[in-house]
Amino acid sequence: MRDIFGKETGLTDKEKIKNYAIGVFDSGMGGLTAVQELNRIMPNENIIYFGDTARIPYGSRSRETILRYAGEDVAFLRRHEIKMIIAACGTVSSVALDTPIVTDDMPFTGVIAPAIEAACKATKKKRIGIIGTPATIKSGSYIKAIADTHPDVMVIPQACPLFVHLVENGYTDFNNPVTRLVAEEYLDPVKKENVDVLILGCTHYPVIADLIGDIMGKDVALISAGAEAAKFAKSKLHELGLLSDRECKGKNTYYVSDSTEMFEENAVNFLREDVRGDVFRSDF
Repeated sequence: MRDIFGKETGLTDKEKIKNYAIGVFDSGMGGLTAVQELNRIMPNENIIYFGDTARIPYGSRSRETILRYAGEDVAFLRRHEIKMIIAACGTVSSVALDTPIVTDDMPFTGVIAPAIEAACKATKKKRIGIIGTPATIKSGSYIKAIADTHPDVMVIPQACPLFVHLVENGYTDFNNPVTRLVAEEYLDPVKKENVDVLILGCTHYPVIADLIGDIMGKDVALISAGAEAAKFAKSKLHELGLLSDRECKGKNTYYVSDSTEMFEENAVNFLREDVRGDVFRSDF
């Protein structure tokens, strides 16, 4: 990674950059689970969020399309004053992190590495389940990454293609029979493998974490990929001396590629509160 400030940059510029925003993007609203955690652990930071709600889901797209969309998302965020980018999308993190869309002039993280680190620390049985979009599971990204760092850990992957659609359309109630039926079908094979940790490999999934936890049982720890990415972001910014020195509460600004009204209506399911901050529609 090149120095974010460049060779000619002095302390004054660094102090200015400290108060730039953290940029976050996702294919839709799932990345708001990362924003929720960022707000909790770094309340003085400004957040700029881009949700590509007009083109969701990414998880059923081809690799080439995912790469193109992700590149456009990153380019949009870079039009603003930002000091770090979080790809709060399991699909993008799985298929695009070894490509030129990854910025090398500022801190960048996806959701895979932080989630894996947390999961491998939590497992005692060395049996970890991973649920995600079809593209995430097909990429084998989690299996490869865990094999590289923890070869003694067994990984049980499961694609859950309908979860994003259900969450984006408000089918999030714990007792909703449709969501429960779908969840039971997806999770049954993973549960039978006796895992003790389950990675929620799509940032939409924590919205139905209570239901997932109820089906998997109280002895299975759930790892939110979005929340772990937020924790990693704080650690990285601290390491680089880039945490904001702002004394007042930070501001969230949201951009979406489709209806702002629909975004504000559904975002409460992800943020666990009403949207606080400006919401704008953007066509890139």
